[in-house]
Amino acid sequence: MRQSRATELSTGLFVLLGFAALFFLTTQVTNRGIRFGDDGYRLAAQFTNIGGLKVGAPVAMAGVRIGRVENIEFDKQSFMADVKLRIDAKYNTIPEDSFANINTSGLLGGQYIGIEPGPSETYLKDGDQISNTQPAIVLESLISKFLFSMGGRDRDTDGAASDESTPESAK
Repeated sequence: MRQSRATELSTGLFVLLGFAALFFLTTQVTNRGIRFGDDGYRLAAQFTNIGGLKVGAPVAMAGVRIGRVENIEFDKQSFMADVKLRIDAKYNTIPEDSFANINTSGLLGGQYIGIEPGPSETYLKDGDQISNTQPAIVLESLISKFLFSMGGRDRDTDGAASDESTPESAK
């Protein structure tokens, strides 16, 4: 009887640790940690194309995470994606003429917003809009542009027939 009780306790502990590990991995993979409190401030930015950007994606400056994407909506008037950013309160010196770019982390990684500071000495505050934005680079679009540009090349360099090599009877 004592052996089965020990087995039950160790099995229960194993299952409990498994759920704890699963919870930890879920919060890490989805880029959402558990946050208590509502510190920080909100910024907005509009993009012509957000690619695969998702709510909860990081916002970074110089490779350091300074916030998260809080909301993404479609603006019916401007026909652009309206992205709301939540910036941590300690990063309150972002110049107002900064650039917001949608970047990809690695070759197959997720997308994030990178902010490049401008030279201005006045800073963005809660509710401000980042007006300098660059949309996501969509890999499929780049590949199709490359392939179409290759298809339209002049073929005279490939040894195509010209007037000089045409037989006299064909002229």
